[in-house]
Amino acid sequence: MIQVAEAIRIVEAQTARLPAETIALAGARGRVLAEDVVADTDLPPFDRATMDGYAVRAADTSGATAFAPVRLALVGEAAAGAGWRGELQPGEAVRIMTGAPVPASADSVQQVEVTRELEGGAFVEIERATTAGQFITKRATEITRGETALRAGETINAAKMAALASFGYAQVSVSARPRVSVLATGTELVDVSAQPGADQIRDSNTYSLLAYAEAAGATAERLPFAGDDAELLGRVIGESAQRADVLVLSGGVSMGVYDFTKTALSALGAEIFFERVSLRPGKPTVFARLGQTLVFGLPGNPVSVSVTFNLFARTAIRAMQGARAAALVEEDAVLGRDARGASERASYLPAELRTDATGRLVAEPLRWGGSSDFVAFTRADALVIVAAGARTIAAGTIVRVVRLPA
Repeated sequence: MIQVAEAIRIVEAQTARLPAETIALAGARGRVLAEDVVADTDLPPFDRATMDGYAVRAADTSGATAFAPVRLALVGEAAAGAGWRGELQPGEAVRIMTGAPVPASADSVQQVEVTRELEGGAFVEIERATTAGQFITKRATEITRGETALRAGETINAAKMAALASFGYAQVSVSARPRVSVLATGTELVDVSAQPGADQIRDSNTYSLLAYAEAAGATAERLPFAGDDAELLGRVIGESAQRADVLVLSGGVSMGVYDFTKTALSALGAEIFFERVSLRPGKPTVFARLGQTLVFGLPGNPVSVSVTFNLFARTAIRAMQGARAAALVEEDAVLGRDARGASERASYLPAELRTDATGRLVAEPLRWGGSSDFVAFTRADALVIVAAGARTIAAGTIVRVVRLPA
């Protein structure tokens, strides 16, 4: 039995990165960048007004007040996409819109609320003095041409889509999406559309696994049930490994008479890296490779499936895409109520996160009935990590947590 950290290290060490592919920007959200993104222009590309108002020389507004405004000649207008190309002279102003280029020789902008146009727009009165640089974003203050804006390994979100578009990345190099196949074992399982008979339950694991795999960036398929049949299970595993980068099985990995996953993998010649992890829930977790396909044999209980998938299989899926942080990232939180661990294994306890009145992140362990209590687990958005041997941790203690993917 190995520790969780060692199991994650093995998964990362045994996972090969998939090749890159080029796709249209419109379809890039959620993909992992396979290249650095470099700015092809300064941003902003010119000195830019941040207010609607008037571009002026600050010296010309010195001493201006509402009772003694400064009068300037209005000589033009600058709008976004239609700048004013002249050179501002002393005593002159240019009407300017938010986002428009600031004219040459202007060094400040006064907002329209403290101004008044006169004589049909021939003049403008400024009722408050400006200072140099006021309401102007200088050229290249956001980024300089040639500077790296995004790094390979970052996941593209909505904000990064805007950056890619701004720098002309109509086509984006991203890592290929891993192909994941999901298989549930057990003769007690029936389809979600069926009414369970005596001693039967509906399959729920494959639906959560499909969702988790897709959230991690993979394409996923759900395979037909294999049942508790070693020969059938071996045939399905062998066939699935021909078309999947990752095969995830739930059930059949414990020590029972009908637990055939390890037997089937061994018969197929798979290389098994570990088969038990010092983890609660999820001790009987198998990680193997069959040909070029990574295989994860996860426990059958729904909470164990979720915990072990996100700790191990998700790590492999993210590592295949070259994600900068493949494994779930640990962070500190304050324990919201007492939590109980196990003497021999690390516990990963489902919890809800909240922020208290002082701004601290608080992890509130759920009241749940164990690894089969998937109803309580629906409220979990994090796992509280309790080290092996820590029987009770008091509320108020700083603990380590990992967030569960949405």
